[in-house]
Formats: sequence, structure tokens, C-alpha cells
Amino acid sequence: MASTLGIEYLYATATHAGPQGTLIAMLLGTVMAMMGSMALSGTGVRPKVRTAVFFPPAIGVGMLAGVAVAGRTDLMLCVFVAVMFVAVFVRRFGMAFFFYGFMIWMGYFFAAFLGAKMSMLPALLSAVGVATGWVLLLSLTVLRTNPRRTLRRVREAFGARARAVARASADLLTADPRRRARLRRRLHARQLSLSEAALMIEGWSAEPGALPAGWSGPALRRRLLDAHLAIDALAAAAETLAEDGGDLVPAAARIAGHLGRREYGAVEYAARPLLEARTDTAAPDTGRWPAHHLAAAAVEYVTLARTTTAPPPYEDITDEAYDPVVTLAQGNLPGSAAVASDVAARGSHWNPLSRLTLTTRQAIQVAVAGTLAILAGRELSQARYYWAVLAAFIAFAGTATRSETSIKAVNRVVGTLVGLGAGVGLAHLTAGHTAWVLVVIVTSMSLGFYLVNVSYACMIFFVTIMVSQLYSVLHEFSAGLLLLRLEETALGAAIGIAVAYFVLPTSTRDTVESARRAYFRALSDLLDRAAPTRPDGAELDALARSLDHRLQQLTLVARPLTRPMTWGVDSRLVRHRLTLYAATTRQARALLRSGSPVPLELGSACSALSRAATALADTAPRPDHPAPEVTQALTTAATTLLTHRPPLTQPLVHLRQLLTELAMLPAPPPLPLPANQPS
Repeated sequence: MASTLGIEYLYATATHAGPQGTLIAMLLGTVMAMMGSMALSGTGVRPKVRTAVFFPPAIGVGMLAGVAVAGRTDLMLCVFVAVMFVAVFVRRFGMAFFFYGFMIWMGYFFAAFLGAKMSMLPALLSAVGVATGWVLLLSLTVLRTNPRRTLRRVREAFGARARAVARASADLLTADPRRRARLRRRLHARQLSLSEAALMIEGWSAEPGALPAGWSGPALRRRLLDAHLAIDALAAAAETLAEDGGDLVPAAARIAGHLGRREYGAVEYAARPLLEARTDTAAPDTGRWPAHHLAAAAVEYVTLARTTTAPPPYEDITDEAYDPVVTLAQGNLPGSAAVASDVAARGSHWNPLSRLTLTTRQAIQVAVAGTLAILAGRELSQARYYWAVLAAFIAFAGTATRSETSIKAVNRVVGTLVGLGAGVGLAHLTAGHTAWVLVVIVTSMSLGFYLVNVSYACMIFFVTIMVSQLYSVLHEFSAGLLLLRLEETALGAAIGIAVAYFVLPTSTRDTVESARRAYFRALSDLLDRAAPTRPDGAELDALARSLDHRLQQLTLVARPLTRPMTWGVDSRLVRHRLTLYAATTRQARALLRSGSPVPLELGSACSALSRAATALADTAPRPDHPAPEVTQALTTAATTLLTHRPPLTQPLVHLRQLLTELAMLPAPPPLPLPANQPS
């Protein structure tokens, strides 16, 4: 952004654009720098060039439409709604069109509200072309993403998150019993973060030139899966020790603490006594078995961490072809739209529009919300109503369900409200100092985009500061103007929420149900392929990662339901069931050791659990007892498991217990008795 501002200033000065033309060129350059830097975030040169070539045509189409209707208010507003529809509708054609749609909308906004003439178009498009060329040049040179370096850093992040799990395990072991419930939830959250890092590696491994020499995608997947299994075993042993207690808890906590601090030599030294002790004569209540398992898992992880640069000698992995189970979007894991795209809107039995694709439904929602925002926003201000339109339009960007749209709209209002104070204060400090104004604008937008994944409200907080600085430069700044912006934003957000709930709504619960079915199908596939005598080990690894991906999607779309303010939802129950899904994933992953299937004698139990997972995908959980087909499959698995001894059957036993819990809803709490009656 900073360099593009400078380039546009030099260009406007060289072409004698004048003060207004220079300001417009710099604003256009800033917009193109923001959108272009996100759109050109891939690694390939040709895809970047192919994407950037259409930046000027996209924004030019919007400008041409804006010029055609400039000065005719009613027609301009009608076309404004049509442009919003098109901007969202074109998202169906790929990620690049997500940004093309924004550029069409922004081009129309610039031209229509500036009252641009046809004679101004060449100068405007020239400024866009300069910004496009500069951003493309930066993305191909100094800001080019190096896939091998990025993959190395994501692998380092995986190691850091693994050590965070170890630290959380140590904290759980040394904590006061009253704090264990909270620390156990933190441990589970860090295990989910570790799975997300593994999925990021899965996606980045498919980038050309990302893998180190001598490595293949399946081999890296296997190595990470082994490390993941070791950390899972360490966390499970820590939970058991924290629950059962015993004399070995301090020693186990020290081992986990050393691992969390990357003190690998100390891990091996502290683990040696626990590994050399005779476990067959230990009393069952001393905690020696879980302490032994924790020490073994820690040593196993240390061994893998020390050989992280050496290609693993897996004999069963010979195929260099690599098909990742997850495809990254702009370098990140896919959002909720990947799940909601197959979910019909509510009311599909009577409204044929509800069966349209997600992008088409959202385009209709944006058109309706934009129309209402224009009508209501003009009642507040005939000149600034576009703030309400912008709030309604942005509420549907990057969201898929009505709960996500509502949360994003509320965050926009909260960020605007909190940013008002900071914006007013900084505007007074930088008034009359153009250089400091530019510094604050660039810094605010940089911090906003950096924090957007943490909180959308944080981004809007910094956007509000940027808007304050911008109006200070334009000599239009006032506290009343910012208050009007807050009112228009709140109005647009309220309209966006209302449209999301009542116009072709995509239900969060329906989306969660779709993700739940996909999760159980992935679990069924994994259990089914683990049952034969010797399946393809690389295929088992891929199925394990696919299950992680389904869990990540389920957690993502269910996140709005975990908040207590969600109407008509028991957030504690949702969080509890997500914990059960995560535990199920860890137990299914524990079945795999170096790509090996379960033993032949347990194949029938594995097949029975696979059938139970398939039945769970087709039936909803019941409050009283599981569905008959689920019960039958779980009974078959239990009969087989009774004839074998642990630890061989331990993951399957846990899986059966977890599937039984997931097949049923907990009974409602009993009604309170009158105060004068004994309980």
C-alpha cells in the first residue's frame, strides 16, 4: 500500500493530474493494492499474471456503468443494486472472481459517486493499470511466496503447536483439581490447532517445488502422522494421570514440560526411569502404565523431531503422486462455504429459489439488503447512505450461514463504535501533517489485515481510524460525521442480519448437520479400509487426514453455535459433542501405526464400527437410545472386542464408547422439586 501510494503520486504528478486527480489516483492505487495483494497471493507466476490481467477490465466495467448513470440518482441507485448482485454472483467461477466482483463494485462506486465523465475514464483506468502493474511486480519479486520456505515454516508451526500441547499437558498434571476442567478444554483446543497445522502442511505440500529434496507428499504425510500420534498419546496419558493421580505425576509433568520447552535431552533423561521400570508388577492404581505411555510417546516424538530433515525410509510408499485431501484457498484452509455449498436454504419445499446454488442465493440476498439499505440509509443521510449499503454488502462476504453473517455484521458495528474514539483522537493529532496521516493510514490497514483472522471487529477498528484520517485530508472530518457513519453502519448491519434470517436463509444447524454426515462417512471409510489384512498404507494415511479435515469443517461451521448468545441452542451441549468428535478422531488416528491396518482377528470389529458410522451419517442422534441399525453394529463390535485383550483393542473399545455417546442425546435435566419436598 505504501509503495503504491508513492507510485501513484509520482504518476499523477508526471501527468499533471492536479490536486483532485492526484488524490483520486492515490485512492484507486490504495484500493488496488489491498485487493490485488490478496488476489495475487499464490505461488505460480502464470496464474498471477493471468489473474492480474483482468483487474483493469473488471474495475473498468464498473466504472463504465457508473459513468453511464452519473447524475441520474434513481437510475444510479437501481444499477447500484444490480452491480451488487453481479459482484456476488460471479463468485461461482472461482476465487479470482471473488476479487473481480469487488472490483466491479468498487469501480461503479468510484465513478457514480464522483460524478465521473466519459472523458475521465482513460485517466482513471491508467491509474488502475499503474497500480496493477506495480502490485503484480511486487508479488513476483520481493513479495513472492516461496513455497519451500513457506512449507518449512508451516512445519515449524506444527512443531511449535505440538510443544504447546505438551506444555498444556504439563499444566494439567500440575494444576489444582479445581482448574482441571478448564485446562483440559485448553488441551483439547491446542490439539485441534495441531490438526489444523497438519492440514496446512497437507495443502502446501501440493505446491510445485515446496517439498524438500528426497521427500514426497505421502512420505511427509506419514512422518507428520507419526508425530501427531505420539503427541496424541502423550496428551491422552496426561489426561489419565491427571484423573487417576499417583506418585509418578510429578515425573510425567517434568517430561511433558521438558518437551514443551524443546529440551529434548532432558526428555530422554527424565523418561529413562519410567521406561526401564517393570510395569508388569505395578499395581493398577499407581498410574505407572499411563506414565510409561507418556514417557514412551515423548521419547518417540523426540526421535522424530531430531530426524525432521532426513527423508523417512517408508518401504510401502513408492508412488510419488500426491493428491492432498484439502485444497487451500489464498493460503488458508477453506471456509464454511465449502460445506454450505451443498445445503439448501430453509423453505425449499415451497420456494424454488431456495434450491439455487449458494452464490446465487447470496447474490439475491445482497440485492435485497442493498435495496433496503439504500431506502433506509437515505432517510438518515441523503449523501452518506452508502455506508449502510457497504455494511449490508460486506456482511455477506466470506460468510455462508445466517449465524456467520449476523456475527460479522455485529462485529462491524462493534469495531466501528470502538474505533470512533481512537479515530477522533488521532485525527486531531495528525491534522495538518500529511506525512503522518499517510503513516497512520498505512499502519492502520496493515494492522487491520494482520488481525482479521483473530477478530473481524479488530479490522474494522483500524478501518475506522483510516476513514477518520481520510476525511481529515479531505477537510470533511468531524465527530458528527463519524457518528453518522456509526448510525449508517448499524442500520446496514441490522438490515443484513434481517435479510440473512428471512430471505433464502442458509441455516447454521443444517450446515452443521451436513458437516456431521460428511464426518461420519469419512470415519466409515477409514474404518472400512483399516479392516483388511494389508491395505495400502498411504491410502490409510490419506483417509486419516481426510477425517481431520472433516473434523475441522465441522468445528468451523458449528463455532457460532458454541456461543451462549445463540438463540434456541444449548451451547454447552454443542461444545461437549464437538469434544466427542475430536476424541473420536484421535482414537481413529490411533488405529494407524506406520500405515498398518488393525490385526486380522479384529477386522470384524472394525467393519462393524464402520457400519455404525455409516448408520450414524444417515440418522440423527436420539434422546433415548440409538437407531436399531446403529445398535446392531455396535453390539457386533462389542462381542468381538470382548474376546481380545488390551492394549490391542483399546482404540476400538474407545471408538465404540464414543460412537454410542454420539448416537444419543443426553437426557434433559430433571425438573427442580418443590422446596418443601425431600430429594
